[in-house]
Amino acid sequence: MISVPVAQWLPETGAEGPGLRMAVWVQGCPLRCPGCCNPEMLPFERAEGVQHLTVDALLDHLAASRAEGVTLLGGEPFAHARGLAAFAEGARALGRSVMVFSGFTLAALRASNDPEVARLLACADLLVDGPYDATRRTTRRRWIGSENQELHFLTDRYRADDPRFAGENHVELRLRGGVVTVSGWPTLGARRLLRGGS
Repeated sequence: MISVPVAQWLPETGAEGPGLRMAVWVQGCPLRCPGCCNPEMLPFERAEGVQHLTVDALLDHLAASRAEGVTLLGGEPFAHARGLAAFAEGARALGRSVMVFSGFTLAALRASNDPEVARLLACADLLVDGPYDATRRTTRRRWIGSENQELHFLTDRYRADDPRFAGENHVELRLRGGVVTVSGWPTLGARRLLRGGS
């Protein structure tokens, strides 16, 4: 039974890609981009709050949702390519789209000798690639964190002239069990406020 280390997931969100989407953040990333927006999801060994969900369980959640697709974030999705490739294949079989955020460039992923990386990439309709560069931070491009990152349309499921890709970034706040979670791309001020900074 294939499982995925999930740091957080949402059955439905409008802040992590086009349309209503299921979003899955994996735990563990080999990259250490300064200013990473999810530093708590970098360690592979973190146990607190991490759920090891089976691919079948994730697909059941997706099938029960109204989401048009799934967005994979992290952490680093391609560091968990085996489980996420199986999930993405299942999502595509359900008629859902797949969007992936990666700190690796598309060229590096295509040059990888890992067949699981190739499987996951083959399922992606959309890929936001490249390491986050805090010195080139942007809020002008939807779903893009820094100017060096690119949004790649890997299939014809979405088009660049779709008005959803020209909208503004926004955040969603949720209160569950006394814990506030944030999804989307908030301004620095919003992040500081939520983290108790000034």
